[in-house]
Amino acid sequence: MTTLTSSPSTHLVTLQQLLESGDRQHSLLQSSLTALLAAADNISEDVSVAHIPFAQFRLDSRHVAAHDVFVLLKSQTGHCQKSRDYLLQAASQAAFILSEIDPSDLFDDGQSPADVLSCPLIYVPHIRDFLGSLIQARLQYQQPSRLPTVVAVTGTNGKTTISQLVAQLTQLTGMSSAVMGTAGNGRLGALVQASHTTGDALAVQQFVYQMALEKAEILALEASSHGLDQQRLQGVPISVAIYTNLSRDHLDYHADMAAYAAAKARLFDKTHFPSLTHAIINIDDEYAQVMLDMAHASGLTVWTYSLDASKPATFVATDIAPSLEGVKITLQTDIAGGDTADKGTGHKESRCINIVSPLLGRFNVANLLAAIAAAAALGMSLERIAKIVPQLQGAVGRMQRVASRDGCFIVDYAHTPDALSQVLASLRTHCEGQLWAVFGCGGDRDAGKRPLMAQAGLAGADRVILTADNPRTEDPEAILQDMQAGMSTAQYQRTHIEPARQAAIEYAVMQAAPNDIVVIAGKGHETYQEINHVRYDFDDSVVLQQALQKAGRR
Repeated sequence: MTTLTSSPSTHLVTLQQLLESGDRQHSLLQSSLTALLAAADNISEDVSVAHIPFAQFRLDSRHVAAHDVFVLLKSQTGHCQKSRDYLLQAASQAAFILSEIDPSDLFDDGQSPADVLSCPLIYVPHIRDFLGSLIQARLQYQQPSRLPTVVAVTGTNGKTTISQLVAQLTQLTGMSSAVMGTAGNGRLGALVQASHTTGDALAVQQFVYQMALEKAEILALEASSHGLDQQRLQGVPISVAIYTNLSRDHLDYHADMAAYAAAKARLFDKTHFPSLTHAIINIDDEYAQVMLDMAHASGLTVWTYSLDASKPATFVATDIAPSLEGVKITLQTDIAGGDTADKGTGHKESRCINIVSPLLGRFNVANLLAAIAAAAALGMSLERIAKIVPQLQGAVGRMQRVASRDGCFIVDYAHTPDALSQVLASLRTHCEGQLWAVFGCGGDRDAGKRPLMAQAGLAGADRVILTADNPRTEDPEAILQDMQAGMSTAQYQRTHIEPARQAAIEYAVMQAAPNDIVVIAGKGHETYQEINHVRYDFDDSVVLQQALQKAGRR
């Protein structure tokens, strides 16, 4: 996550000052702060927490400095001993502590926080409901700055591509744009690699504020299910929310697909994001109705998109003609775009617009529709958008073609069964020879997905090479064994197993014929391979280029 180049002033501030200076539009923050201070006064008779000067909010006990406020959040593992250790570590420096965890769970019977800690502790069980707004209020206190308009994208697949396309479309019309997500954070052309799709509440708010200081007008961000479930985006001024699709992923975190969908649907809930105006939803997805119900209940302007001309979507792609150079489509819509998109005039004008896109793959047509709809919601005319589309570039590691003398070699991030199936189906129509898929599964993640990934590869490709992805703390051989569950003898005959990812890529390059297509899937933009808590340099596109050079195919 980008660090602040203009950090919050070292001048101290109090919660009371934040309450008094806060934007009266932010009623949630106002009411939450008032309740917090009332609760704090009830437990602290000697000194009012409302008037204790502090510097910054911290969520990591290791970063707490003198006069900071430490916010203790619940661990996803529920490990109270670790939480207690963090608390004690922070208490020696903190001005005071705000805890999401009940103190009775942190201290022995008969002990109170005052007996153990050298600073006040206030129990705030619902602090996530306003933590982002509180952090942003602190950031804005010394140097107010206009926050960018935010477009947020959620879904299993497509988030990175859509967010980057939205940023490119707006920037190509003269707006200053930035992105935040899996492929990096920052202004276009100057991204800094991120460790998480959606950072913690502090990192998110610091980044949004930094973009404000850099005069970014538009911020397109990826909203992960983890981030939404844990309210890490609370307080972000999201205007346009996009839903792509839902397929099996993250079931090591979510109880089931219904819980996964519910987490995604939070993005369309105006009680969580009061600045929402537009919802853009892919009605080709089976979970679309969950998002539509929430968006309609929130009173949003709801636009839909589809690749099926028989569906009554707001944006429909017809006459789709994909190739290995891109795709030509006819966009059919009844939205005028431009000013009418913002003013809600109700003006309807069904029309068709021809669009030429450099993005590979049929599924990227859906991603493009979502980005076009978002740009229209921001006020861009569809005619202007159509003229800009040929200038777009795909996100790094998303259907990225690596130059070769013969054959076709693609690097893609597809790491779910559905995403892999879509990539292979898109390339199948262009493959004159054999279609190869090289992929693995991550360690310490949903093990139930592993055989599904192998079957998706076998269903879509002629030849499959199973290899390591990011093993993390698991044995790569054990992961590969999981992937082979249920494979038939005929499927084994089409499968090559090579645990070493570099060797697997080299094998594909050596074995593929001049008219074959090879997809290296699963890691995409990543520049590392994580093994036993260590990240080693590993970039699929670089390794592929080296293999092609070694084989005399580049």
